[in-house]
Amino acid sequence: MKKRSMSSNSRSKIDRKTVEKNRRIHMKGLCFKLAALIPHHYLKSSDKDMLSQQDQLDHATSYIRHLRERVERLNDRKERATRSKTENNLTEDHNNMMIGIGSTSTIPTFELRELGSIIEVILISGVIRNFMLYEVVSILEQEGAEVVSASFTTVGDKVFQTIHAQVLQLYYTYVCVCVSTLSLYIYICTYIIC
Repeated sequence: MKKRSMSSNSRSKIDRKTVEKNRRIHMKGLCFKLAALIPHHYLKSSDKDMLSQQDQLDHATSYIRHLRERVERLNDRKERATRSKTENNLTEDHNNMMIGIGSTSTIPTFELRELGSIIEVILISGVIRNFMLYEVVSILEQEGAEVVSASFTTVGDKVFQTIHAQVLQLYYTYVCVCVSTLSLYIYICTYIIC
């Protein structure tokens, strides 16, 4: 009976020793992984070579605190930027409503591309304050250009209008000059007349 109890005690001691050894090996591996995550520039140059496990844990703890503070600062900065952007948008919407533009309108964009004897006119405007496509087409035709195709597409709160016109070589310079003044007409139609 005594032999059994002694053998069971020695087994439990061996089991405890093995469990403790495995735990220490596991903890050493975890500490090594943790120390590997700390950037070398964060550690002091003299500390790089010989650090005890406790020192490694202390450095990791201070590095985590440093990262946490940095994340908080960046979140605050992001919040301020978002808040500032929201306030600017509200102010812009208010100003637009005061002058009658509306919050979903955009400033018209006029682009003219010359492709040999073909002129491509691209107009981008808002849905609310949109100029009429036929007005632009009629101006091109009045100035001697032959409209080959005209199309429009609405995406979100923007209207994209594309006009392709062919110009006779005789009228080419004259039509280009007239079409370049079209942007002024678009501005007048969009903001002053409407």
